Amino acid sequence: MPRPVDNTVVSELRERIQRLEGASGRGRQVLPFGVTEIDRRLPGGGLVLGSLHEVAGGGNGAIDGAAAALFCAGIAARSKGKVLWCVTRPDLFAPALAQVGLSPSRVIYVEAGDEKALLSCMEEGLRHGGLGTVVGELARLSMTASRRLQLAAESSGTLGIAIRRWRRQAEASDFGQPTASVTRWRVSVLPSVPLPVPGVGRARWLVELIRCRAGESADFEVEAPDAKGRIALPSELAHGSPEAQARRRSAAG
Repeated sequence: MPRPVDNTVVSELRERIQRLEGASGRGRQVLPFGVTEIDRRLPGGGLVLGSLHEVAGGGNGAIDGAAAALFCAGIAARSKGKVLWCVTRPDLFAPALAQVGLSPSRVIYVEAGDEKALLSCMEEGLRHGGLGTVVGELARLSMTASRRLQLAAESSGTLGIAIRRWRRQAEASDFGQPTASVTRWRVSVLPSVPLPVPGVGRARWLVELIRCRAGESADFEVEAPDAKGRIALPSELAHGSPEAQARRRSAAG
């Protein structure tokens, strides 16, 4: 049976990492989710601004890919300033982004000819310093490219998000390769909330925090963002994580 993690040791390790990072690792602002179960897993209590973050859909193709895009749109909706959204395919559905709080009036859309041009647009946007969030949809992200984006984000304090999308499932293996991103997330669609009347309830997702620099991995069952970009825990999970719920059910039965 694995030994429980000593929170004191984890805190000391985080402080050592921050000291090693030097000035670039101190005094950074964060964008909290507003959900305690998630924010307490993230160093600083939220997504670090001036950093690159990665998000991908789970294994259900376009459906999970759309959920990943909406997850990112909810984050961007809660940031301040204009949002630069870079794509190589003109398939972004603006009304869906508006439903999770990202107004079309805040978004600057860039359709790049290929992923090399898209990365250049993202880097330029991150270095600009006048944007709230820069989002780019791409299949491949090398360590070199991600490092350039991370350094550009650090220079301006702008939040960078790389949405990993694949035309072919074989390309999905690239998501397992190391990058310079501070966090890496995966979003999968779950059955929506049942209603007492005919209709479709609020969407639910399984959000997995696969990697977090100076933090721990975790997964959360959440409800999709509301009109202000805020995700929430389902009411039956509001007082405990899915893991804690499972442990209680196991102990009771």
